[in-house]
This record gives sequence, structure tokens and C-alpha cells, in this order.
Amino acid sequence: MKLVVVTSIQVADETFVAAAPSLVAEVIGDRGNWRRWWPDLDLAVTEDRGAQGVRWRVDGPLTGTMEIWCEAVMDGFVLHYFLHAEPTRQLAGARALADANRDRRAAGKSMSFEVKDRLEAGRPVGGPAVTDDRADDAQRTVV
Repeated sequence: MKLVVVTSIQVADETFVAAAPSLVAEVIGDRGNWRRWWPDLDLAVTEDRGAQGVRWRVDGPLTGTMEIWCEAVMDGFVLHYFLHAEPTRQLAGARALADANRDRRAAGKSMSFEVKDRLEAGRPVGGPAVTDDRADDAQRTVV
């Protein structure tokens, strides 16, 4: 029989970004952004997958794992965000735990909306996805 461990803080979210997946690595790989998005967490990279995302070990007021996974879809990508962690201090009751989960979900959604806003800047609503001009330039050079 397999033992399944469920953590107290469980966040799973996804946001579609209408931009070339190759553009996301610069934004989610910037450690300055991490400090702004999750100021109280100590993050240690366990896997840097470039345009496909980042996985971290989380310490501080929480201990666990966190991940951004970027899945190419149509002409953009879906930014998946996961946080699985335990508070390092005892929370006072079920309400406090629910509030902690809500706060972590809100922080994740703020991060994903910032990534979306930055990468889609200047894109008309309903228009085509933002392309990676660097990739387009490289393809034109090869031709």
C-alpha cells in the first residue's frame, strides 16, 4: 500500500498567456521577481527548465516545494503554478489555515497575472500571441 502525504498548503493554478513560450524564461528566471512575488519565502532552485519553468524547495514560514510549469498550447502557453507546503509554526485553527491557503493562492495569481501582463504588453485584445522576435530573426538568418 502506498502512503499518500497531503500538505496543509495546497495551491494549483493555471493561466493562459498569449505569448511565445520562449519569452517566459527571462521573467520567471529573474530572482528579483521571486523576492517580490514571495518576499517571505526562501527559495532554492531544484530544477531550472528554462522556458518550461522552475522548481524550488521552499523554506521560511513554509517548508515544501513550489513549481512554475509552462506548457506550450496553441500560439502561447499555460503557466501552471503549484505550491505544496507545511507551515513551520502552528496555525490557530482551521480558519487560519484556510486564510493561509487563500493568501498563497492570491500571491500565485498575482505572479501569473504579472507574467501575463508583461509578456502580452501591447498585444491587442483577441489579437495574435506576442512572438519572440529573436527566434523569428534566427529563422530568417538560416533561410
